[in-house]
Order: sequence, then structure tokens, then C-alpha cells
Amino acid sequence: MKFDLKGRIDSINASEFEKEIFDSLPDDEQSPVVLNAENLEFISSAGLRVILHIKQTHPNLKIVGVNSDVYEILDMVGFTEIMTVEKAYRVVSIEGCEEIGRGANGTIYRIDRDNVVKVYNNADALADIQHEREVAKLALILGIPTALSYDVVKVGDSYGSVFELLNARSFSKIIANEPEKIDWCVDEYVKMLKKIHSTVVPSGKLPDMKETAVSWAEFMKDYLPDEAGKKLCTLMNNIPHDDHMIHGDYHTKNLELTADEVLLIDMDTLAVGHPVFEFASIYNAFVGFSEYDHEIIKKFQGFDREKGIEFWNKSLSKYFGTNCKAKLKEVEDKARIVGYTRMIRRSIRRGGLETESGKAEIALWKDELLQLLEKTDSLVFNVNELEIEAVKENLSDVQDYVTGYLEQVNCPKKQIMQISVAVEEIFVNISSYAYAPEIGRVIVRIEISQQPLTVSITFIDHGVQYDPLKKADPDVTLSAENRDIGGLGIFMTKQIMDDISYEYVDGKNILTLKKDI
Repeated sequence: MKFDLKGRIDSINASEFEKEIFDSLPDDEQSPVVLNAENLEFISSAGLRVILHIKQTHPNLKIVGVNSDVYEILDMVGFTEIMTVEKAYRVVSIEGCEEIGRGANGTIYRIDRDNVVKVYNNADALADIQHEREVAKLALILGIPTALSYDVVKVGDSYGSVFELLNARSFSKIIANEPEKIDWCVDEYVKMLKKIHSTVVPSGKLPDMKETAVSWAEFMKDYLPDEAGKKLCTLMNNIPHDDHMIHGDYHTKNLELTADEVLLIDMDTLAVGHPVFEFASIYNAFVGFSEYDHEIIKKFQGFDREKGIEFWNKSLSKYFGTNCKAKLKEVEDKARIVGYTRMIRRSIRRGGLETESGKAEIALWKDELLQLLEKTDSLVFNVNELEIEAVKENLSDVQDYVTGYLEQVNCPKKQIMQISVAVEEIFVNISSYAYAPEIGRVIVRIEISQQPLTVSITFIDHGVQYDPLKKADPDVTLSAENRDIGGLGIFMTKQIMDDISYEYVDGKNILTLKKDI
């Protein structure tokens, strides 16, 4: 039951106020009682005694809409400690205001030159606002540049958080209005992303994104063929726990340039987890959501689909430090599996199956998801690894990946050439024999160690067990007529590399080549 408090409550009218309230209070003492103090201007000790009496008879008492003067009195006498007391909120209008950002849980508007307000989608958003303020403060303490909310306001039927962002421009606006600056935006975007992903979060401070993603996969089991649904759940469950930060809604409307500083905003989706969850969200923002309706990205980001795809590709290449198409496709495909899972679930929960366009969009995403599931055994990727089908046709992709990586660490050309010879011999050997007559996958891992500066290249496959080091070296002193054909590839690899080791662990052939540079 709700009661409106007006004007003054003092010694003159306190008895009348008490009688009016108690005559209308519900008989059930556990029923919630709300005192709306929006129009209450003054309260004396006589009025406070009435409120205390109400609290004693109906413990579920809440006072809302309290102005600052009355709140100060209630706080002074300890009422804020024994009952819920909510301050009145300043009312802000967003009519005619520029939208500068949009996220999963709200929209950001510029209300004047210096300030913006984030309006939450949820009408009962006070708990969401408190959560975002807490995680934004945590992010700032951990070194992530962000804006902190300094006020909570009422906006229509919902609530908003007010931030100071002096003359800020979103990266989306910069790309839309100054397309020649896209490479600068990519550099700053990736720099911030790497800072986020390198930040370790104390245990329990942020939600684990894996738990959320697993729930998406469980939801999808009712909408996928049985085997595909089971595989999707297995893939999600097999993603290892990661205590590094992810933003969860990282797109160009959530990066703001103010003066010479880049700030990250819309922090309510912060979590911990493997970067595949982040890249899934990024793919959706720039590519996935607009795959069916190409105009969606224009409405959301302010630039067209082609620019969105360009930004996605450049950001991926910059983050992983490679132009190797095979490596970038590996990451993209794994991110797409998580991204499609999220988009399909989101659309279904919002009634997507109830409209023709919604059904067509879901069918498009579902078809892509099923094709990806057929050829994917893991959603995990590493910056220094390439996972690829072990077929000879992929040799050039493997060479491009290895060469590109070595060039970045300034490996001398001679050593790059020698390593390339060894990589070809090993990869072709795996492609030819490891899975024959079937086709399997191989992981190529590159690591750099210091003192001495050494390149290690590891090949990992799940094919038949085979130790190439046990093969006897050919006698290179024999004449051509007396020599056996074969065996030269492994022999050359042994001669070129400074060390080679082999082990068979958990059904995997692991061959490591080392070269001092």
C-alpha cells in the first residue's frame, strides 16, 4: 500500500497524519508499505515518531522520493539504517538530445556540452545502476580509463546515470564523419582492448562470462539437431576459466575521445573470461547483427556495413599482429560460433520466430552455426598458435603465419628461410600420413625465448603415433644409384634446426623445432 506525504508533518498535524495512515493500513503486518515523500517539505520529531510507529507495526516499510533536506533529518536520527529510504531523483529530459552510445542495457545521450546520461532499458534500474557504478570504479582502480557516474536521475519511466564527458566524440562518430581516421581508431581501439584483456581481476569481483555462455548453449539445444546441440554445449563447457577482464559489449560507440584521452564507457557488461567471448561480441556488433539486414549497422553505429567489416578485419589483424588469413579466419570462426549462439537466443527470446523476417534472420544464423560446428573441435585460440586442417593445400597459409610472426620479432632473413624449409617438411609429412585417408587438424605454435634468443615451433596433431626422430638418417655419401628415395625431409630438418624433440602425450604427437637466432 502506498501513501503520499505532503507539505509539513509536525506537532500540529502529526496525530491527524497518524490516524489517517493507521485507518488504512492493511491487517497483514507483513504487507509492504510505501511512503511517497516527493511532496514532503518538512518533518519534525512528532512526524518521525509516527513513521517509527508504522515501522514497528509493519516492518516492510519503505520511504521513497525524499528530498535532500528531509533525507538529512532521516539520516541524522538513524532511520536510513533501520528502513529503506530512497532519495528523490532529479528529473532529466532527453527530448532532442543526441544519442552518442548504445549498449546491451541502455542508451547514452548528450544532455549538455559537458555531460551525458545513460538511460537504462529496465524501468526498475536502480540495482543495475549501482552494479555499473561499482564495476566502473573497480575498472578504474585496475587501470582502465573510464568515466564515473556522479549522479542518478529520473528519465521518463526509467532511471539514468550522469557522467561528465567534456566535448567527447564516440569512435563511431569519428569513423562516420572522418573515414580517413579509421586506422587511428583501429590502433586506439586495439590498444584499449589489449589493456582490458591483460587486466587480472580479483576473484569474485566480476561475473564469469563462461557461465552465461554455457546457459546460451543449453538454451540452444531445443533449436538445434541433437548432435549439434550436444557439441555446442561441450565446446562452451571446454573453454577454460580465465580471470582476465573482458568488456562484453566492446564496440566503437563505447569508446569516447575527450580532449586527448580515450575513455571506455558502458561498463555494466564487464566480466572475466576467455577473449573468444569478447571477439564474439565484437563480431556481432560490426558484422553479425547486420548479416540479414545490412541497414542495421548504419542505424546502430552510424556507418555502413562495408566500413563495419573493414573495421572488424583491421582490428583482428592488429590485435593478433598478423595478416595471415588462416589465423584470422580461425579466430573469426570460433568467435562466430559464440556470436551466432548469442544472437539466435536473443532473437528467439524477443519473439523472432513470430515474424517472417525474424525467422529468416534466425535461419541464416542457424545455417552458419551448423556449418561451423561441423568443422570445429575447440573454441580456444592463442595469439601464438594457428589451428588448421592438415592438408597440403594449407601449406602456404602455415608458411605465411610462421614467416609473418618471425618478421615481427626481426628474425634474420637467413634463419627465416631455413625455418621455412623445416616447417614445410614437417607440415607436409603430417598432412600426408597423420590422418590418412581421413583429414584432421594440426596446431602450429610459435614461441620466442631469450638468452639465447630462440624460436620454438611446435606441431601438435591427433593422428597415428609417429616419432620421425627414430627414422635412420640417409647415407648422403652414397651415389644416386645406391640411395633410397625418401627420408631427406626429416634429415634436412635435423641439420637446419638446432634442436628437435618429440613426445606422445594424451593421444597427441608433439614435435618441437628450435632455432637460435
